[in-house]
Amino acid sequence: QVQLEESGGGLVQPGGSLRLSCAASERIFSISGMGWYRQAPGKQRELVAAISRGANTNYADSVKGRFTISRDNAKNTMYLQMNSLKPEDTAVYYCNTGRYSSVGYYPDYWGQGTQVTVSS
Repeated sequence: QVQLEESGGGLVQPGGSLRLSCAASERIFSISGMGWYRQAPGKQRELVAAISRGANTNYADSVKGRFTISRDNAKNTMYLQMNSLKPEDTAVYYCNTGRYSSVGYYPDYWGQGTQVTVSS
């Protein structure tokens, strides 16, 4: 079972940027898909972005053009670059591994989460 550890969360002002990292305990080059979910207080967990083994990506409409997901197989690490952050991006962000297909991304293993707070 792969272990995942997120880092890079914190407090940032609206319009600012953060980069989240997700370090995996084992090689990720063969993993079908990896992704980021988030959960804001009182809301359901939602998919933010996912990336396939071949670097195909998909994004939630709310973050398109602002967030970029990437993976570095040599470092067994996935990233989420978040720019132009808004208060509504405030949430706990979770990384995960799973199955990526043409019809969707299906996570299985999850990290513990990292808090992102966007506030002035």
